[in-house]
Amino acid sequence: MTKLLISICIKNYADVGNLKVRSAYGKLAGALGIICNFILFILKLFAGIVSGSVAVLSDAFNNLSDMGSSVVSLIGTTAASRHADEEHPFGHGRFEYIASLIVSFIIMLVGFELLKTSVSKIFQYEPLTFSWLSAGILIFSMAAKLWLFFANRKIGKAVDSVVIRAAAQDSLNDVYATGAVLLSMFLGLVVNAPIDGIMGAAVSVLIMFSGFGIAKDTITILLGTPPDPAMAEEICRTIMAQECISGVHDLIIHDYGPGRCMASIHAEVPENGDIVKVHEVIDEIEKQIQKELGVHIVIHMDPISVSDERITTVRSLALGCAQKLNPDFGIHDFRMTDGESCINLIFDLEVPFSLPPEKREQAVKDIQAALKAVDPRFNAVIQVENTSWQAK
Repeated sequence: MTKLLISICIKNYADVGNLKVRSAYGKLAGALGIICNFILFILKLFAGIVSGSVAVLSDAFNNLSDMGSSVVSLIGTTAASRHADEEHPFGHGRFEYIASLIVSFIIMLVGFELLKTSVSKIFQYEPLTFSWLSAGILIFSMAAKLWLFFANRKIGKAVDSVVIRAAAQDSLNDVYATGAVLLSMFLGLVVNAPIDGIMGAAVSVLIMFSGFGIAKDTITILLGTPPDPAMAEEICRTIMAQECISGVHDLIIHDYGPGRCMASIHAEVPENGDIVKVHEVIDEIEKQIQKELGVHIVIHMDPISVSDERITTVRSLALGCAQKLNPDFGIHDFRMTDGESCINLIFDLEVPFSLPPEKREQAVKDIQAALKAVDPRFNAVIQVENTSWQAK
């Protein structure tokens, strides 16, 4: 059914790289969420009033918050599709992440308010009036939310949307929550205890945890995450396919919203090569990556010596000294400046993110001492960097 809706509602639905098509997917997901959650809110509100169940009423207002979340998602994905302008040269893609964050706050706020109501119901216990109509409405709600989960998951995966995937997970959480409410109605028939309030509190906590999880995932994206391994591998493979490039390092990818990535990387080229020819090759690589991966990339050229056997030997020596301390250490941008009494070895040392500052300083001292023990003239000038993704 989801596939049929997509084909009916979205023109050129297979062209997910197109911002207009992507926006149409977001509008479809938002519209489905608004319609479905509004209908469920009305039905559950009626069921909650008939049965007098705070858990059912809590679940009804959870659907109302989900409807609000769908509105925010709809606005966010629409705003994210706007093109770049003078004030936002990288586009508006991060609107989608902001929308996801707002959704998470709405979910947590509603969960907290429902928790207060449920706790008061525990201490002011009133027997429930069981209704098969209410039970039927809840079963229908679970089926509808399960369908909405699969629909949002399919749409979110198709356009790589964090806010739609968040909506999908929230729909699945609602299936569990409504199941708990349904269980409380049946338990209330045989147990003389405030099961309704307890289940309502449990549902409220589940709602808040769901909102917290979405907020955490979204904030992680906004703060910045490591490059996607598959994308990083493809970028490095494309660059390394050129004969004039002998190595790459320091790959950084900036995410300005789904489908809007900028990247930079250092490519090692022979110092005695034809700089104009190498520059032309790098320009073509940048265009190829932009076309094939949709990533706007800037490639920085690092000239290195590939024919000087002495420099190659000393570089291997420096790498050996580093990896003797820690196998995860690496070096790049190695250069040598000769002198009669002093030979400067200049390079960047890559260390894991987890290595504390004091151990970084000690590693530099140990490498300097190890190189000086080989030749007293060696003076290692070392710049410490966090390990970047590199081609294996």
